[in-house]
Amino acid sequence: MVNRVILIGNLGKDPEVRSLESGAMVARLRVATSENYKDRAGEWQTTTEWHDVILWRALAERAQNQLKKGDLVYIDGKLTHRTWQDSEGKDRYTTEVVANYFRSIGNRRDEYEAARSQADEAGASVASASPSAASASEGDNGGADDDLPF
Repeated sequence: MVNRVILIGNLGKDPEVRSLESGAMVARLRVATSENYKDRAGEWQTTTEWHDVILWRALAERAQNQLKKGDLVYIDGKLTHRTWQDSEGKDRYTTEVVANYFRSIGNRRDEYEAARSQADEAGASVASASPSAASASEGDNGGADDDLPF
């Protein structure tokens, strides 16, 4: 049997990290994944799902030091369900991904800085550059020749 979840998405906020009485660290991440599709009218639609991700011990500490809101992150873990009681005594249910591994793939700040650097080298202005523009223009030199031998 297999219980495995792989997510690639953006962090909705900085990791929430706390230490338990036992001394173990735990981090909670909110990860957004999006899907684009065409509806019946032929219009593009985007749906976003939010996932609760839990990281324990050394992974929690790494997340606290390495991850920030907006970062693109790869998560590998397992799906868990748990029941708990709220302050009014009502049973509550939650589904979470308990991560075994994560890796920061990049972030929007890095994309912006890459676009800015690329534009500076070309002598262009990036006053209106955005992260999405940086992603779209990566690897595209606008047809200009360069001195690379390949």
